[in-house]
Amino acid sequence: MGCGSCSTGGGCTPAGCKSNGSCLTNGCSKLDVYDWLSDMDMPSNYKAFNIIEVKFKGSRKDFYINHEHLYLENGELVVVETATGGYDIGHVSVTGELVRMQLNKKHLKVEDVVKKIYRKATPADVDKWKAAKDLEWETMHRARKLALELGLSMKLSDVDYQGDKTKATFYYTAEGRVDFRELIKRMAEAFRIRIEMRQIGMRQEASRLGGIGSCGRELCCSTWLTDFKTVSTAAARYQNLSLNTLKLAGQCGKLKCCLNYELDTYMDALKDIPDNVDRLETGKGYARLQKTDIFKKLMWFSYPNDDTWIPLEIDRVKEIQQLNKEGIKPDDLKDESAEIEPVKVEKVLDYENVVGQDSLTRLDDRGRINKNRNRNKQKSGGRDQRNQSPQGQQASGTSANKPGNQQPQRTVPQQAAAKNAPENEERTSRSRNRNRNRNRNRNNRPQGNNDANPQV
Repeated sequence: MGCGSCSTGGGCTPAGCKSNGSCLTNGCSKLDVYDWLSDMDMPSNYKAFNIIEVKFKGSRKDFYINHEHLYLENGELVVVETATGGYDIGHVSVTGELVRMQLNKKHLKVEDVVKKIYRKATPADVDKWKAAKDLEWETMHRARKLALELGLSMKLSDVDYQGDKTKATFYYTAEGRVDFRELIKRMAEAFRIRIEMRQIGMRQEASRLGGIGSCGRELCCSTWLTDFKTVSTAAARYQNLSLNTLKLAGQCGKLKCCLNYELDTYMDALKDIPDNVDRLETGKGYARLQKTDIFKKLMWFSYPNDDTWIPLEIDRVKEIQQLNKEGIKPDDLKDESAEIEPVKVEKVLDYENVVGQDSLTRLDDRGRINKNRNRNKQKSGGRDQRNQSPQGQQASGTSANKPGNQQPQRTVPQQAAAKNAPENEERTSRSRNRNRNRNRNRNNRPQGNNDANPQV
């Protein structure tokens, strides 16, 4: 998720060059900007744009003037000016002409940028900045305890220390206005720093904290999304999604921003779908609409007390709808159903039995044999009807193989027993010979003293 400079804290190994958050290559930084102008050759008399975009903890970014024309690259730590005094430390995110486009995107003018870049961060500045970041976790928990003691209905979600360790900004969420004047006094006495309280929304809180969405990827608001547009349940209704708030809500508790991503495509496809087609009148009765496939342009109808769904093309549905307005009813929709080509799925095995594993169906034959055996027991009143060996049949004088007598049909257990009879007979004879030799050796053992090594 991030490194030490991310709002998620630490503990995760950053990707890229493994420089612990100063590379901005992937996993370290949020809201990265790809400089697609970096490989382009500039004119010989080109003068570099002197405004730099600097990124801080979370999704906070700001623009600064490079009045000393320092050579800066993406990911470098710089010391910048603050509006309330002191200095702060951040990463360079964008340089060059792309910054001019970022200003236009945010509707800012070059004259609006007044804060400056002091210098590149020295090792002493970096050590002080890291020491300030290490205090954020403990400071946030102590501030939460103070808010609980005062009984304030607010949630402190994040703390951001300034690079010079003289100011801390507390981000909180609340349903209404909160009187936190007493809280600021107590926090100033406890932490000995200047305090700033900033209220944010639920989506801004999720953007700062980050996380993994239901899709398995990082949250859009914490990686690339900057503009939060309103999302309504109509977006889910147009896309035929279930109106379940538990599935439609994101980590912030609001409707997911991704519901708007494909909404325009669905709106274009819905232009061809006829409106108010809840049912169609036919000679067989009313056919109600069950499902609509927007992109395949098919609509499924079914009759009452009938589980069969009849697919119809949209053009034909419009024709039937017009006929119903004129008082004409078609005989049956099944005669006009659309032909749907079955989906051919090729069975491709994506694995190979390289370790000689047993088959998953190896116990099917054994289970079938046991089932037939139990069924035979129930028919015979509990007595086992297993076939005896061929020798046992001959000894008992059976007439199964005599001419003129019809041989009874064998069941699956009987066939298995007949097949394994020679092997069982051979195994029984070997066991009988082994027992006979053991008894003969026991009888030939000498009587009296049985000591193997008598003492002299």
